[in-house]
Amino acid sequence: MKISTGIFWFLAFFFVAVSTVYGFLTDWEAVGVAALYLCDGLFGLVGGYLLLIARHSAVAADDPVAEIEDDAGEQGVYAPWSWWPLGIGASAAIAFIGLAVGWWVFYIGLGSAVFTLVGFVYEFNRGQHAH
Repeated sequence: MKISTGIFWFLAFFFVAVSTVYGFLTDWEAVGVAALYLCDGLFGLVGGYLLLIARHSAVAADDPVAEIEDDAGEQGVYAPWSWWPLGIGASAAIAFIGLAVGWWVFYIGLGSAVFTLVGFVYEFNRGQHAH
């Protein structure tokens, strides 16, 4: 985990330098500079996430004499019975179609996406699988 964190932080700082040099060489061309700074933000977000996760978990990948099965166990919560992800995907498809067809279709997709996202988030708070 430490190596992965270091790689992503290195790439984040690398893209800051590349973006700045690219900006000076192209007289701050808007699209390229924005894309490169967004790459920097992406690598920074992943590096920050890995840094936070590495503080709270002991990963066998950091131990040079660890075995593969040392990382076995529960990795997170997954609800295989859930239909909410299908609804979120369909709502996103409707919203993206709405960008091409008309704004009224987009708003229908956005409303259904909010509904299904709230249902997905609160899935474990009510009903059969409530904690």
